[in-house]
Amino acid sequence: MTDLPRAWILALTLAVAPLAPAAAQEASISFGLLSQDTSLPVNIKADSFSVNNADGSAQFSGNVLVGQGPMRLATSELRVEYAPDSRAIRKLIATGGVTLASGKDAAESHEADYTIDSGLVVMKGDVLLSQGPSVLSGDKLTINLKNGSGVMSGGVSTTFVPGGN
Repeated sequence: MTDLPRAWILALTLAVAPLAPAAAQEASISFGLLSQDTSLPVNIKADSFSVNNADGSAQFSGNVLVGQGPMRLATSELRVEYAPDSRAIRKLIATGGVTLASGKDAAESHEADYTIDSGLVVMKGDVLLSQGPSVLSGDKLTINLKNGSGVMSGGVSTTFVPGGN
């Protein structure tokens, strides 16, 4: 009878031990399917559109869909900032729920900023990343589209399916 509580403690420890690395504060990830040429044209569709010539921005609202090569971004609101004295898009700022997808990789968050020249996408707020059957969540996901790498940070939690990636 004295070994029963010790056996339960050992079983519980063995069951919880694999979860410890999954609760890390930061995790590096591979975003191979989202590696792409960031100089490709950016196509935007939405329900409505407005331009602010004073600050060099445009606002797309309602059912916004952005496409660049194989990447797709869906959101309810999108602010486009243009480079000074140019019609080149400098930055996309998506709010109101964001889904970024390419191939089997998909990420969801409350908001996302995409700086075109650097190829960096920063997703913030309850980020959920799905890569095939594996799932990773955290507060912030930074994706480098030029090399397909990413870093998830802030309360990182994951479920990996062995042999599923």
